[in-house]
Amino acid sequence: MPQSGRLNWSFLTNHAQVLLCIANDPGARLREIGAAVGITERAAHRIVTELADAGYLSRTRVGRRNRYTIQSDLPIPDPLARQQRIGDLLALLDRGGAPGERGAVIDSGPVATGDPARERDAVGEPGSFARGVHQ
Repeated sequence: MPQSGRLNWSFLTNHAQVLLCIANDPGARLREIGAAVGITERAAHRIVTELADAGYLSRTRVGRRNRYTIQSDLPIPDPLARQQRIGDLLALLDRGGAPGERGAVIDSGPVATGDPARERDAVGEPGSFARGVHQ
């Protein structure tokens, strides 16, 4: 461990951290998400857009703000963890109880098809956001 006591890396990508922030507060502003993850508001916007484009999030306008819904039934886009779902990851990382207990809007969506090719097509290439940019 470095002398300062802090590591300069993380087990979770910025994409995973953004998703966790949204799970904890689906109405969070991009500025708040960026501050929590340690990235700029612009980087948070880029990540949220990538997650939405890949189908992991949907956005709904509520007044002047966005409210996010997580599609928890989708597989984790990582070759080593594709058998697990986003909801499984969020449940593991959630310190306050089951997903949704702290205000997260999580859509479990349809039951998985069991066909990896169809699931891959629905979410893009494996690992597409698993290797997020670390700052």
